[in-house]
Amino acid sequence: DREQDLPVLGFGEISLVLGWPPDHPRFACKRLPPFPSRERLDAYRNTLQDYLRALAAAGVRVVDTEMRGVGCGDGTVAGYVVQPMLPADELAPAILGKTDPQAGHPLVEAVVSTAAATVSPSVGLDAQLANWTWDGAGLTYIDVSTPLIWSPQGRSRLDLDLLAEAYPTVLRWPLRRFVAPGILDAYRDLRKVYLDLTGNLLKERLHGWLPSFLERLNPHLAEPLSEGEVRRYYRSDARLWGALLRIRKLDRAWRRRVRRRSYPFLLPGGIER
Repeated sequence: DREQDLPVLGFGEISLVLGWPPDHPRFACKRLPPFPSRERLDAYRNTLQDYLRALAAAGVRVVDTEMRGVGCGDGTVAGYVVQPMLPADELAPAILGKTDPQAGHPLVEAVVSTAAATVSPSVGLDAQLANWTWDGAGLTYIDVSTPLIWSPQGRSRLDLDLLAEAYPTVLRWPLRRFVAPGILDAYRDLRKVYLDLTGNLLKERLHGWLPSFLERLNPHLAEPLSEGEVRRYYRSDARLWGALLRIRKLDRAWRRRVRRRSYPFLLPGGIER
């Protein structure tokens, strides 16, 4: 129950990335919500493997990835997406953070063109910079723990019931019905993928790179993005994810302090927005 004692490498909006082994981490392990059974974990693993194949078919290089389950005392299974650790100085935000925007960098065009070649009605991509590394020759994609893949009939193959378990019971149905589909569908709409990518430049304190990205991505769009639209989107997105995290923290306090029960999820810490 003490997330602060864990070997945390980083965190996103949903969960934590833990280092393993704790003393000298060689692997990055992203924790998923607990699975009620091995069968549900295996189904999620199959969906993840299909997503990895779809990304490879689109030309996206993905870091070596496997999914493992650890049995819990209550019969559930904790799922982890496990990848080898990559050098921190190869993360795209770190590279652009030490590069003059006026000088430019080839990873800008690489991210933009990779997204354009990948996003389709059946395959989504979370193209924000924190999900990429650059080794000097090309990009590697690292955030695949949420398989953004749809059936030929247009149904998301992601286990939404599992993800909704991370929220209070009263919110699960409306989240599954109204909120989650819109969030997921944005990742298979190129304009919205670019909007999220550029909005996250503000989160990463990389404001100076915004004109460079807009210059390269707007030729791919019928309706160009503007700096004003990006900034409005970022403010709205930050409010949404901030509110959802506050709800989860209140639920954690309720379960632990009032109901005197354990809380089975790992929450991210404070996120600067």
